Amino acid sequence: MSTDKPRVLITGASGLIGGLTWRNLGHKYDFSGLNRRAVPEIPNTQADISDFDAILPAFKDIDMVVHMANYTSDAHSWDRHLQMGIIGTRNVYEASRLNGVKRVVLGSTGDTMTGYEIEYPYGELAAGEYDKVTEPWRMLTHMDPTRPKSIYGACKVFCEALGHWYSDRYDMSVLCIRLGGVLAENRPTLRRQYPGWLDQQDCVDMIDKCLSAPESLKYDIFNAISTSKCSDGHILPAACPAFADWLCGAW
Repeated sequence: MSTDKPRVLITGASGLIGGLTWRNLGHKYDFSGLNRRAVPEIPNTQADISDFDAILPAFKDIDMVVHMANYTSDAHSWDRHLQMGIIGTRNVYEASRLNGVKRVVLGSTGDTMTGYEIEYPYGELAAGEYDKVTEPWRMLTHMDPTRPKSIYGACKVFCEALGHWYSDRYDMSVLCIRLGGVLAENRPTLRRQYPGWLDQQDCVDMIDKCLSAPESLKYDIFNAISTSKCSDGHILPAACPAFADWLCGAW
């Protein structure tokens, strides 16, 4: 590895967001990967994040970690999210601590808050039923109580809280990004996707902002989506309450 750029380990480097990160930011950071599938373009360790002993060597001489490894096939599978989400994330934090990693950027999710959609008007906004919303609504932010609507979202709430504990206890910087929907097509294909869509380049920019943020920023949560427009050019509301903070307003 070169020493003139910060050394950044990406968990889940073989996934969509992990791949976007190392492909687009390689000019600024010296990347390596930790994933179950091989990524020949960058140095990588093939291991499951739920296996602490197997992943520990990947953290040696690392400055920062972008933690994107996750299980997403079934949002309600307790066993899978226990292993990948809770145990895996704890392992990432602990391996980072033991190796003196100064910052972990956690890929969290808007699903930490989408339980609010069972109430008016958030459900109507999320469904794109804008004609049913007749009054201004209060925009929810990361300062509001979390309210997940799945096991996946609940596990991410735990991961954010555990990161706060590691930050306070061990003076480690942990920055959590509640990511919108990053799509392979890089455009919404369903009406439901518009309110929470996150453009691939905006996603990369947000990760870059977190990696390059001042070292004095020890813990925070940021919501990230992209501004969407319908076919007639009107900007759509920020329907999903988890995404109240616009990307450009992170800092």
